[in-house]
Amino acid sequence: MRIAEIARFLQENLGPRITARITRVSDPRQVGKWAAGDTRPRDEAEERLRAALQTFHVIQSAEDNHTARAWMIGMNPQLEDETPAQCIADGRFKDVMVAARAYVDGC
Repeated sequence: MRIAEIARFLQENLGPRITARITRVSDPRQVGKWAAGDTRPRDEAEERLRAALQTFHVIQSAEDNHTARAWMIGMNPQLEDETPAQCIADGRFKDVMVAARAYVDGC
């Protein structure tokens, strides 16, 4: 997927504020600019967007969009009671994916 499509998907499913928080940008309007293809995120932000999309799709494969969103923003005991969204923002991609797969395996 192109980065604009990823940004648009996450903006629609997580909202601009959460997507901005995941990518560590302070202005949620920046996510809309990425989604529209007006600008491109920096490499670090793009990496976080791609990690968030992949994680969302793992959860979505076993559940629906609403549950995937709730999982992304809910405290997770496998992540030391932090949210997966925050862990992605912190660069803990592998930890989040392990937690996502454990969730799906338990469904």
